[in-house]
Amino acid sequence: MKMMLSKALMLQVRFPLTVTSSPSPQFQSLHHLLHRHLYPFSSSSTSISTSEESKSFTVSYLINSCGLSQKNAFSASKHVHFETPEKPNSVLALFNNQGFSKTQISKIVKMEPELLLYDPDKTLLPKLRFFYSRGASLSDVAKIVVSCPTVLKRSLENQIIPSFNFLKDFLESDEKTIAVVKGFSRIILFDLRTYMASNIKALQEFGVPKSNIAGCLLNLTSMFMVRPNLFRKNLEEVKKMGLNPSLMNFVVAVKAIRGWERKIDLYKRWGWSGEDIRLAFVKSPWIMIYSEDKIMAKMDFFVNEMGRDSSLIAHRPVLLGFSLEKRIIPRHSVAQFLLSKGLINEDFSLGILFESSEMKFLQKFVYPYKAEAPQLFNLYQEKLNLSEKQDCLQEGSGNC
Repeated sequence: MKMMLSKALMLQVRFPLTVTSSPSPQFQSLHHLLHRHLYPFSSSSTSISTSEESKSFTVSYLINSCGLSQKNAFSASKHVHFETPEKPNSVLALFNNQGFSKTQISKIVKMEPELLLYDPDKTLLPKLRFFYSRGASLSDVAKIVVSCPTVLKRSLENQIIPSFNFLKDFLESDEKTIAVVKGFSRIILFDLRTYMASNIKALQEFGVPKSNIAGCLLNLTSMFMVRPNLFRKNLEEVKKMGLNPSLMNFVVAVKAIRGWERKIDLYKRWGWSGEDIRLAFVKSPWIMIYSEDKIMAKMDFFVNEMGRDSSLIAHRPVLLGFSLEKRIIPRHSVAQFLLSKGLINEDFSLGILFESSEMKFLQKFVYPYKAEAPQLFNLYQEKLNLSEKQDCLQEGSGNC
């Protein structure tokens, strides 16, 4: 292309282009390219069509008023166009008045730019007010909308209210229902009577207490969004493993066995046998729910940093549920200090170190050594404070 343009430029200099008959499309395209190259600031080269002006204005508005990056603004402009700021301004004003932060508004626009063309008073505000009427706070509603802006595009009467009422009928509480929607906002988009009703009924038939079903609705909501026949198959498989339907671990296991093949391979890479994995899963089905990154980080710490055999973790799978930054590293630092001073033996129990409550940990590993190691408590607090600061920085708070 560059070679063609270069040759054409030479011809243009030697022989000015004149057209005596209707030019071909290829000729017009080449002439346009030459004109732009030779006269980049001429009025004809910078003139754009009305549609291009609209897109240019839209992109500029998305960047300057909504906080989108240039890349995201161009992407969003494929779905929304406006020539004046009045309509989008009114939508942004609504979000501002309802307590949404600039960052939250930017996320909403990025995910659902079409909302900028909705009627704020007739279409958007009534949906926000519905959630307020059920006890949701401003921050609750902001979280729901930011998590799933598509909620605002659904019918209030035909989708949002029926879905909310379905959940409330089972949970018997507006507060709990709001908590479910906050945790998994997309649930409002589903036909709950097709999926959730059948799966709740199946759990009840298998003897799962209503309180445990409610607990899963609150904490593992997405597990119910499975085809009923597959959900029942998972129930059968978990029951064959010997888990008790009356215990919470049973429903956690139903969630966990979906797509667990990758996790099985991961644990095998750490030397766990098939039987190790089975026993660990029965003790704590959560091991198949934790993210791969977190599993790898914790196994690496236990095996490579602490020098413990991986099979030991298989026998105490609950250890994988503790926070690396908030519990494992701070408590390990205390144990390492005590070891360096010869105050404890190397074969100390991981269960006692990590599974004990905060008070029991302090009574076992900190308070008895005040005389020999008065700085120990400060060391522990420093590690905890560092963890809190890291969390603060990740959340983007300005108060770190």
